Amino acid sequence: MQHHYRAVAVFCGSRLGADPRHAQAAELLGRGLAEAGIRLVYGGGRIGLMGRIADACLAAGGRVTGVIPTFLARWEVAHAGVQEMIEVESMHARKARMAELADAFVMLPGGLGTLDETIEIITWRQLRLHDKPVVLCDVAGSAQPLIAAIEAAIGAGFAEASARDLYAVAEGAEEVLPLLATLRPGTRAAAALT
Repeated sequence: MQHHYRAVAVFCGSRLGADPRHAQAAELLGRGLAEAGIRLVYGGGRIGLMGRIADACLAAGGRVTGVIPTFLARWEVAHAGVQEMIEVESMHARKARMAELADAFVMLPGGLGTLDETIEIITWRQLRLHDKPVVLCDVAGSAQPLIAAIEAAIGAGFAEASARDLYAVAEGAEEVLPLLATLRPGTRAAAALT
């Protein structure tokens, strides 16, 4: 499988979630990225799904870059085992730095922070600040509420139907890398992100 990516940013929860399939998906994707030679860029945490994906990637010989705001690092949730940990001043700076480092974005299950990151990166694509693929990994229906919210915005006339083209949906972690292989990163500069 041919990949066009040096690094993929993964947005995911700082909790494990109630369904064990969520952690299994994080581990599967972490291993898959390592085996494909793709660097994992993520939120830098050692807990929840963030910790699971980083641990799985590292265990499989992969390269991991964490991006974490200083205040969260102070709470001792930063992962000490990753090759590169970038501390930034704010949550806003974290999103911008992750966007700069990544060639594509994947959303795994998560809470409000994960939803925030995913909506923002989709919005930045709509605004043509980048043209990098965005994949929603639907683990046991986890992406359906976000997709429904986007569909509601389209139905209410607040978004164009073309908003559906801003992201792709993978049915489980095993489909993420094959799907990404079919999507090419665009050439639009992300200079306006910072």
